[in-house]
Amino acid sequence: MFDILIEKLNRKEPSKTSCTIEIQAAFIFSSLATFVVGYVIIMIFRIILAVLNKCQSIKRAEKILDLCSSSKIKINPLRRFNFHGEFRERVEMLLSAQTIVGQVLAILVFVLSIGSLIIYFINSTDPVGKCSSHRDNTLHVDLSFNTFFTFYFGLRFWAADDKIKFWLEMNSIVDIFTIPPTFVSYYLKSNWLGLRFLRALRLLELPKILQILHIIQTSSSLKLSKLLSIVLSTWFTAAGLLHLVENTGDPWSDGDNKQSMTYFEAIYLVMATMSTVGFGDVVAKTSLGRVFIVFFTLGSLVLFANYVPEIVELFSNRKKYTKAYEAVKGKRFIVVCGNITVDSVTAFLRNFLRRKRGEINTEIVFLGEAPPCLELETLLKFYSSYTTFVCGSALRFQDLKRVAVENAEACLILANPLCSDLHAEDNSNIMRVLSIKNYYSKTRVIIQILQSHNKIFLSKIPNWNWSSGDNIICFAELKLGFMAQGCLVPGLCTFLTTLFIEQNQKVFPKHPWQKYFLNSLKNKIVTQRLSNDFVGMTFPQVSRLCFVKMNLMLIAIQHKSLFHSCCSLILNPSAQVRLHRDTLGFFIAESSQIVKRAFFYCANCHSDVWTPELISKCGCKNRNQHVEGPTIRVMKDNADEFPCSSEFMENILREQVNSTVINFANRNITNEADDFDLLDSSGMFHWCRSTPLDKVVLKKGDKSKHEFRNHIVACVFGDSQSALVGLRNFVMPLRASNYTRHELKDIVFIGALEYLQREWRFLRNFPRIYIMPGSALYTGDLHAVNIEQCSMCAILATPSKPLSSQFLVDTETIMATLNIQSLRIRCHTSVPSVPGEKNAKCFLKKSTKESYQQIPILTELKNPSNIHFIEQIGGLDEKVKGTSLHLSTAFSTGTVFSGNFLDSLLATAFYNYHVLELLQMLVTGGISSQMEQYLVEDKYCETQDGGATIQSARMRCKLGLLSLDQTILSDIKPRKTFGQLFCGSLDTYGILCIGLYRMIDEEEHNPEHKRFVITRPANECNLLPSDLVFCAIPFSTCCKPKTASPSQALDDSTKVVSLSSETQPTDTRDLSNVTPTGKKMSPKN
Repeated sequence: MFDILIEKLNRKEPSKTSCTIEIQAAFIFSSLATFVVGYVIIMIFRIILAVLNKCQSIKRAEKILDLCSSSKIKINPLRRFNFHGEFRERVEMLLSAQTIVGQVLAILVFVLSIGSLIIYFINSTDPVGKCSSHRDNTLHVDLSFNTFFTFYFGLRFWAADDKIKFWLEMNSIVDIFTIPPTFVSYYLKSNWLGLRFLRALRLLELPKILQILHIIQTSSSLKLSKLLSIVLSTWFTAAGLLHLVENTGDPWSDGDNKQSMTYFEAIYLVMATMSTVGFGDVVAKTSLGRVFIVFFTLGSLVLFANYVPEIVELFSNRKKYTKAYEAVKGKRFIVVCGNITVDSVTAFLRNFLRRKRGEINTEIVFLGEAPPCLELETLLKFYSSYTTFVCGSALRFQDLKRVAVENAEACLILANPLCSDLHAEDNSNIMRVLSIKNYYSKTRVIIQILQSHNKIFLSKIPNWNWSSGDNIICFAELKLGFMAQGCLVPGLCTFLTTLFIEQNQKVFPKHPWQKYFLNSLKNKIVTQRLSNDFVGMTFPQVSRLCFVKMNLMLIAIQHKSLFHSCCSLILNPSAQVRLHRDTLGFFIAESSQIVKRAFFYCANCHSDVWTPELISKCGCKNRNQHVEGPTIRVMKDNADEFPCSSEFMENILREQVNSTVINFANRNITNEADDFDLLDSSGMFHWCRSTPLDKVVLKKGDKSKHEFRNHIVACVFGDSQSALVGLRNFVMPLRASNYTRHELKDIVFIGALEYLQREWRFLRNFPRIYIMPGSALYTGDLHAVNIEQCSMCAILATPSKPLSSQFLVDTETIMATLNIQSLRIRCHTSVPSVPGEKNAKCFLKKSTKESYQQIPILTELKNPSNIHFIEQIGGLDEKVKGTSLHLSTAFSTGTVFSGNFLDSLLATAFYNYHVLELLQMLVTGGISSQMEQYLVEDKYCETQDGGATIQSARMRCKLGLLSLDQTILSDIKPRKTFGQLFCGSLDTYGILCIGLYRMIDEEEHNPEHKRFVITRPANECNLLPSDLVFCAIPFSTCCKPKTASPSQALDDSTKVVSLSSETQPTDTRDLSNVTPTGKKMSPKN
C-alpha cells in the first residue's frame, strides 16, 4: 500500500516548484535580450539607410532609397505607398484616442494593465523562490493579457516616427520587461514573478483615462489625478523591486542574506521610507536593498515634500472652493468675476464695504478661475462674513449655475488696467458678459472696459439692457476725460477726484493749508430724493434754501423734461427749470445721513428752524412720500422707469451730448459759409472738415510759423506696435461747443509720428490740433512747440507694455515730468495767479522783482505708488510719504492724476448708478449711460429745426475759476465768507460756487505760487483776496466785471469747461432776505 502511494505522489506534478538561478536568469535574460537586440537591429537599419543614401550611383540602392530613405521622406520611409500611408494614418488616429474605437482601445489597455498588476499581487503571496506550474489558471489569463499587449506594442511601433525614441520610452520598457517573460513561462511550463511589478508604471496613464471618461474636467482635478498617479506608481514599483531583491538575496552571496518579505511588508517599508519615519521593524538586509533604500530616500524626500502636501491642498481646496454657492431666499448677493487677484479684490472690498456694518446687507461671491493664493485666502478669511470664493469660470454654464447667477443682484466684472495686452483683456471680459447673458438674460452686468472703442461690442449683445442697470465703466474714457478737464481748469482734476476717493488713514497736518485739504477729502457726491415741498420751486431757490437752512450744497438734479418723459441730469439749472415730485438731487456732502434733511424738510414744521441738525422727520399726515436714500439700485423690476424706445432716444439726443463716435457724414451746420463756428450735427462739439495729416505735422525748423501761446501740450508715448489709448477721449472735452471758437486752445501732441498717425483718423475732424514728431524726453522738441507759453502740459501715461515690475510702468512719464520741471520761466513783472495763464492779467499785486516759475504740468501715473519719484514738496504726512498719492502735495495742487480710484466706481455703479452717470457727464461733456445703446449703433439726431437745436445744445453750464477781484464776483457784497459768496453769486448771476483754489502759503514762502484745492468749503470759511473760486457758470453769463474795459477778454479772468447738458439763462432769485448764517435780514425802509 505504501509503495502505491509513493508512486502516485511521484506521478503527480507539484503546483509549486523551486526556481533555480538558471530559470530566473532565463526570465531576465529574455527581457534584456529583447531590449538589446531590438535596439541593435534598429540602429543597424538606420546605418544601412544612411549608407545607401550615399550610394546614389547604384540603381538598386536608389530604388531602395525611393522606398525607404528617411532623407527624402524624413518621418516615414514608406509613406509613398498609398496603402501604407493610409494604414499608418489610421493607426496614428487610433492610438491618439481621437475616435471612439481609439478611446475604447486606450481604456482596454489600461484595464488589462491593472488586471495584470492584480495578478502580480495575487502571485506575490507565494515565495519568490518558487515557480508556479502551468496548471495555475492565472498563468493563462496573464498570457492572454500579454498577447494583447504585444499586439498593441506592434501598433505603437508601426506608428512611431522615431523608432529609437519609441524604444526608449517608459511604456515600451515596461512592455519589453514584462511581455517576453510571459512567453518564456509558457515554454518552461512555470511562472516566476520577476519584473512584472513594472506594470504599476501604467498607473501614470490614469489622468488620460479619466479625461476620456469625462470624469475630470477641471484643471485642479487633472493636476490632482497626475500627482496621485505619480505617487502610487512610484510606491508600487519601488515596493516590487524591494520585494524581489530582499527575497532573492545578493547574487554574489548565493542568496545567503535573503529574507522572507511579503509584498505588503515591502509597501510598508517603502511608505515608511517615503515619509522619512523609519520605525525599524521592517528593514532591508541585502546590500542591493540597502543601496536602493539610500537612493530612494533621496528621491522620496523630493516626492513626499512636494507632491503630498500639494495633493492634500488640492483635496481640501476641491471640497472648499468647488462646491456650489447656496443662495438663500431673501439674502442679497452679487457675483464678482474677471481679474480676481489680491490687489483687485483688496481694492474692491475696500470700496464696496466702506459703509457702516449695519448698512451692508449684500454678500460677495468671487468666481475665480484658479484657487486663491495664500495671501488672497487670508484676505477672504478676514472678510469671511461678507465673502465667498468659488473656483470656476464665467465662460462655463456649469460654473455660473454653481454661483446662482440667475438669483444674483448683479454680476460685476473686474479688469486688469496694468495688463500688457489691453485688447485681449477687454475681449475676455466681453466674452464673460456674453456667456452670462446667454445663461440668464436678465442678469444685471456692470463691466470695466479698458479701451473705449471696445464698448460698441457690449451694446451689440442682444440681451444687453441699459434700463435694467447694465453699465460700462470705461477706464480710457474717464482717465483721459479727467486729464482734459485738468488742462481746461487747473485743479479741476483733483477737485473731481476727491469726490470719489475714500480717505481712511490718520494724518496729522503740519501746515494750515493741509488741514483745509484734508477736511475737503471728506466730501463726496451723494444723492437724495428731495422733499415734495420743493415742488414748483426753481433750482436756485431750492439750492439756496438747502445751503442756508440745512448746510447742504445741492449742485444738480435729475429733471424730467416737459417735452418727453425721459429724465436727464442738469448741473445748476436755470430759473426756468422747476422741480417736480420725487426729484433726485445731487449733493456735495460728507455723508448720506445729513442729506436726508432735504427729504425730511417740511415747509410747515421747519420754516422757522435754522439749526440743520433739528430738521428731521416730522409727523405731518400729508407727508406720505417714500424715502429713498442714496443707495438707489436699478433692479430687474423697474425697467419701465427708463424707457429706451427709438422715440425716447431721439428726444434725448435733441438735448444731450452726442456719441463719443461722432458721425461726420450728414451735418446740419450753423454758418456753413464761414469755417469759424462749425459744429457737429448735435451741436455739442466744434467740428472742422477732415484735415490731412501732413497739414498738421509741424517741423522743428519752422518754429516762426507756429508761435503757439496759451496752448495745451500733450506728451504721448507710443510706437507703431503700441495699443491705442484713444486720444479722441482727451480731445472731445477740449472741443465742447459751449466754448466759442476764439476760446478754444490749440492742442499740440508730441510723440512718435507712427503712433499719432494711427490715432489721427479719430482726430482729423476736430479743429486746431497739431502734431510735433519727437519726444518729451528731448528738450529741443519741447522748445519747438513753445512750451514756455503753454497754459498746461499734460503728460499722458505710457501704453501698456510687458514689464517685469509694475514700478516701471511710469518710467517714461516720470522722466518726461522731471525733464519739463527742470525748465524755468523767467518772469520780469507779475506772476499770474492761475497756473498756465502767461498772458493773463495778474490778480495779485505786481512785483518788479525778477522770479522764475515752473511750466504747469499735469502728469498721469498708472501706478500711484510712483508719486514719490516726482513729489518735490513732500506729502501731508511723512509716514505715508511716497505711498499715498491722494495725500501728496502734488495731488492736492492738481499736478498729478492717477486712475486707480476708478476701481471704486464699480461699487458706486452698483449702489447708486446715478452718481456714475453724473461723473460721466462731468468728465466726458454730457454723455449719458442711457444713450450708449442708441449711440453705438450710429443713430444720430438730425436737426430738423435749423440752428435752434444746435444753439440749445450749446447752452450748457461751464465750470471755471473766477477771481474775487477781477471778475463779476467783485460786485458781490458782502463776500467775506464762502457762505456769503455762495448766496450772493447764486442770487445775482445764477453762478454756483462749489470750491476754492487757494495759495498754499504767502508769496514770499511760495515763489512758485502753488495752489491747493478745497472741495465744498465751510459756510463760515473766510475768503482771501488771492482765492480763485470753482464755479458752475451759466453759458450766457459774461464773467467780466462791470467796470472792465471792453477790450478785456473773457479768458483773462476765467477758465471754463463743459459739464452739464442743459442750462438756460438765469433770472433773479427768491430767499434773498436769508443770510448764509440762517438769520433773516431786517427789511429796509
